[in-house]
Amino acid sequence: MKKWLMLTSSLLIGTMISFAHADSHGAPFGGTEDQTFGKKLWNSLVRNGLAGNNRMVSRPYQGQHPHGAILDTIEGTLTIDGESGAVIVKNNYGGEGVSIEAVSNDPDAYLAAVTVMYQREGYDPDNNDWFWAKYLPDGSFDTNANGMPLTGRVAKGMPEGCIACHTGAPGGDRVFINDRY
Repeated sequence: MKKWLMLTSSLLIGTMISFAHADSHGAPFGGTEDQTFGKKLWNSLVRNGLAGNNRMVSRPYQGQHPHGAILDTIEGTLTIDGESGAVIVKNNYGGEGVSIEAVSNDPDAYLAAVTVMYQREGYDPDNNDWFWAKYLPDGSFDTNANGMPLTGRVAKGMPEGCIACHTGAPGGDRVFINDRY
């Protein structure tokens, strides 16, 4: 009994250390640190008019999976905790009756999600230091099928997901450019 208790305690402690280590040192995504930063990112987006009720909206254009039938994209620079980085905010629109004209007339009625790329120096050198997040319109994190928040190094090392898709962007910067204007 005593050996079993010691073994169980050792396994439990080892597992806790493994999860803590993965969270702070490169969990694929959705860990506590990524969620904390993701909330700061959302709040900064709202303060700067890039998300939320008073957000800027650019000219809508035809989208594609996984983002949405119609998209609009805003690009710029954002400062969080004293560090500035490039930011790309993509509003993802969908639903019955969605069209470029419908979104132009009432973007809030069709907003399904907000996907964001924010470049944080030293965050993920393998992927041009991009921090990825997918939010629901209210600023909460969207989740994958397993309930993991889509924030941080979303699906790093996996065959599908933000990083896997954006690795194919021309130029090696993980950013797709299209003729949306």
